[in-house]
Amino acid sequence: MKQNFKKSIYMKLKNKLYAISPIDGRYSNQVNEIREIFSEYALFKYRIKVEILWLEKLSTIPEIKEIPNLNKKTKTKLYNIIKNFNIKNAKKIKKIENITNHDIKALEYFLKKEISKINELKKNIEFIHFACTSDDINNLAYALMLKKAKKNIFIPYWNKIIQKIKKLAKKYIKTALLTYTHGQVASTSTIGKEMTNFIYRMERQKYQLKNIKILGKMNGTVGNYNAHLAAYPNINWNKISKEFVNSLKITWNPYTTQIEPHDYISELLTCIIRFNIININLVSDIWRYISIKFFIQKYKKEEVGSSIMPYKINPIDFENAESNLKLSNSIMQHLSINLPISRWQRDLRDSTLLRNIGLSFAYSIIAYKKIIKGISTLKINKKYIKKKINENWQILTEAIQTTMRSYKIKKPYEKLKKITRGKKITKKQIKKIINKLSIPQKKRNKLKKITPENYIGNAINLTKNMEKYINKLKNK
Repeated sequence: MKQNFKKSIYMKLKNKLYAISPIDGRYSNQVNEIREIFSEYALFKYRIKVEILWLEKLSTIPEIKEIPNLNKKTKTKLYNIIKNFNIKNAKKIKKIENITNHDIKALEYFLKKEISKINELKKNIEFIHFACTSDDINNLAYALMLKKAKKNIFIPYWNKIIQKIKKLAKKYIKTALLTYTHGQVASTSTIGKEMTNFIYRMERQKYQLKNIKILGKMNGTVGNYNAHLAAYPNINWNKISKEFVNSLKITWNPYTTQIEPHDYISELLTCIIRFNIININLVSDIWRYISIKFFIQKYKKEEVGSSIMPYKINPIDFENAESNLKLSNSIMQHLSINLPISRWQRDLRDSTLLRNIGLSFAYSIIAYKKIIKGISTLKINKKYIKKKINENWQILTEAIQTTMRSYKIKKPYEKLKKITRGKKITKKQIKKIINKLSIPQKKRNKLKKITPENYIGNAINLTKNMEKYINKLKNK
């Protein structure tokens, strides 16, 4: 009975419909690229890579005569442990961990058994994990994971989103858009310029993310090389540590306690949070434009918008993206605030937190995919936007009163406020106001040529010059 119960639970766990988290259930196929980097299996693989490369580094130090110089054949055998690591190996480590109750020690025992199969090294297996504390391995494993996620996941997805918005901006560079401040109609802009606002904001975060350095350390129990120097006092361990960390294409952190303090992870996470906030702003704006019929969504005939209202085409991609971005940000904010704090030289809270980085990233990736998909479904309702713009001639009072100021007419704002505030002003009334102005006829004629639709200021040129200003970000 007990065995059947366990089997039943196992079968349920294999079925995605029984997953507690939608990351491992409903959305599991959307986050495979995150799973390849941040699953426990992937963490094992990165840890093994660090352990083996550290052993290789030790073999190059002349003062450590106990380890033989590794020839090409021996190195290949070592690298094959990394290359051939599979789920069966990961299960072996988990089985050892059930006994040791310590994940890194379990990994060390697994590696010792594997390396003992290499004749040239079987007498030197005690140099596996030599002078290392757990975080010497963990911090570098996570650094490698974050480096890969930054380069292979975040930058590419951010570029895809930015390119999608750029396409909209360029396609609708001259398409006028009625704007709203405080939810009330304001001056006219263009769709191109309003999209460019988001593009520039996102590009800034992208270049900041690129410039965040991934840090790492390899310096022992409290960061002082105590054990290293006890065993080999004549070695410049500071130099060895820097060389090793840099060999992983990670920036060396010379000052740590037992753990790398995670300040750079906090910097990285808060940068992603800012990018996500910008996208929350974007999708909520698009949602509103859809709700007032400025934007229309393409749809598939087979899809359903509502279980009861047949006519509905809901902006679900943008709603889904907003919720997933907020979930992601909530987790990342907690991580960014708490990861840099450790009691005295070490406590274990960061271990639990670090294991949830992948979860926070998964929610972001789901959102990014929804944003890309959602933008692809958008069409611009040009005729309707034009109609709404031309129903709001009162927006030209801004141009009129500002021109009056340039001619030193007293209280221009107050005069126009008296006759227009809270009222629906027509084209005829605007012409009448202009005709009464004590300004040169030439200027009156110019004002008369302004319409709500062409009152877009420098919007077109600002959109055209977008790349010039983005390129300046690269050089900062």
